[in-house]
Amino acid sequence: MAVTAQQTKELRDRTGVGMLTCMKALEEANGDMDKAVDILRKKGEAKAESKASRETAEGRVAISGRAMIKLLCETDFVAKNEKFQTLVDELVKKTEEEGVEKAREYFDSAQKEYVQSIGENMKLEQAEIVEGGSVVGSYVHSNGKLGAVVLLDGGTEEQAKDVAMHAVAMNPLVANPENVPAENIAKEKEIYVDQLKAEGKPEAIIEKIIEGKVKKYCVDRALSSQPFVKDPSQTVAQYLGDAKLVKFVRYEV
Repeated sequence: MAVTAQQTKELRDRTGVGMLTCMKALEEANGDMDKAVDILRKKGEAKAESKASRETAEGRVAISGRAMIKLLCETDFVAKNEKFQTLVDELVKKTEEEGVEKAREYFDSAQKEYVQSIGENMKLEQAEIVEGGSVVGSYVHSNGKLGAVVLLDGGTEEQAKDVAMHAVAMNPLVANPENVPAENIAKEKEIYVDQLKAEGKPEAIIEKIIEGKVKKYCVDRALSSQPFVKDPSQTVAQYLGDAKLVKFVRYEV
């Protein structure tokens, strides 16, 4: 019988084995998931299988150019392991040079070996190439658990790196105030209305008060309008001057 991509992914999630190996096991088992698991166990995949169900709550973030990845493991001890960090470096380079799909294929092919040698489950949680802007800068925190890429139109790489550091530290919601999603604004308005009514504010002024609160909410949550961490006397936008903040992407373990 034909094996679907969804079946293959389910078996990979259950066993931690590469996609191609999972597909072959499912074909051999005629699509029977439990039989496919048994086939993999008989072929020496049992250790990877036993690890694959365990929670991956630690790991590292890595950035190279416009490429970002987040590789997870079970413990901080392994996240600091030299072999794990080597795999992180290989994956981010593969992402930068060959794209996300090739990086995931490489991880699938290497996962069994690394799980068996390191002794923990691993998961390539996120991987992408950040597109846009004419200037790119990035920052990864010293603990390897936080990182951001910032894209600018104009400005310098140093400015972009500084703003990426700000994004890591302050965890903004969006790049600019106008980027705040409508659903977030609607939710905030609903909360403000209930608060103001509970305070006994007259209906006639509630609308004006809400308008001001929403504006402040958008300003506070947008990277460009936040006080710049390296110089709180100016906003990020003021620090950038004529350069425009286009986009940022932030990863956190």
